[in-house]
Amino acid sequence: MKTQFFEIELQTTDGTDILDITPEVEKKVLQSGIKVGNMTVFISGATAGVTTIEYESGVVNDLRRAIDRIAPKDTVYEHDQKWGDGNGYAHVRASLLGPSLVVPIHDGKPLLGMWQQIVVLDFDNRPRRRKVVIQTMGE
Repeated sequence: MKTQFFEIELQTTDGTDILDITPEVEKKVLQSGIKVGNMTVFISGATAGVTTIEYESGVVNDLRRAIDRIAPKDTVYEHDQKWGDGNGYAHVRASLLGPSLVVPIHDGKPLLGMWQQIVVLDFDNRPRRRKVVIQTMGE
């Protein structure tokens, strides 16, 4: 069993960024030399998350609107009242989405569907420099 550890750095804005990281993840899996196994994609921070979608403008916009309905910015959040940083909504959104994703590796590639891409969502209300960790395990 072999384990590899990689990082990808991203710069985000002060909006709900939805960034396709699939090409970078595929490069890291190829570099790992793992033919069969799993990879974990993890983003550090309490205001960002990771998931998969079909990364096209319609789905990206639909997802952004759905997130706005589930955890709107203009609701009162106790976090904001306590800390005054205005990003309570971002913490709630990130916790609903989750910080990680596990994807099988088969034939040296992430086992994704034809229309499935890995995306990072950054919900914070200020630009951030994010680190995404990719850990591969297998043979």
